Amino acid sequence: MTSRVDHLIDEALALAPDERSAVVLALLDSLDGEDEASVAKAWADEIRQRRSELRSGAARAVPWDQAKARLRAL
Repeated sequence: MTSRVDHLIDEALALAPDERSAVVLALLDSLDGEDEASVAKAWADEIRQRRSELRSGAARAVPWDQAKARLRAL
């Protein structure tokens, strides 16, 4: 990733959960494709499920630096 992308991600992560969800949905909606509506719906469903898991305590968030390090290690 570029420093610009890292900066945008850091800025997005500073938003409230509902605002982050709106950003994610807007970005997904901006992608073109034949199955755009079904993909957007699937991602929206996934986002809602993950948000619910975070709020209920079934899942735990990790700091972005840790997540980024895990991704780079793949």
